Amino acid sequence: MNLIPRNFFLDDVFDDFFTAKDEPNLKCDIYEKNGEYHIEMDAPGIKKEDLNIDVDKGYLTITASKKEEVNDEGKTYIRKERYSREYKRSFYIGDINEDEIKATLKDGSLEIHVPKKEEVKTKKTIEIK
Repeated sequence: MNLIPRNFFLDDVFDDFFTAKDEPNLKCDIYEKNGEYHIEMDAPGIKKEDLNIDVDKGYLTITASKKEEVNDEGKTYIRKERYSREYKRSFYIGDINEDEIKATLKDGSLEIHVPKKEEVKTKKTIEIK
């Protein structure tokens, strides 16, 4: 019985070949419905206490930290892929009432509801005489 799969060393070289390093790991969908912006974001394995949502100068910033549980007593790793990491995504939402933003985390999915502010028309056309 062989615990190390065939082509083990070659596979390591190509593990991340097709994935972009700069690509955010918190994938999301953003849509508009019933006068609100909705952000649905994948947050698998992230607990509520490891999430932080801030609003500053019109930007909504979501920060998630995934902490590695370190208990290496008696372990000899063949491969270690899980580690501590911090993810951050920012979205411009404009001038809104921060008190009306609602967020829920359920089954690895973060949902944020941002009520749209009624647009006030500031453009005025001047009549030429």
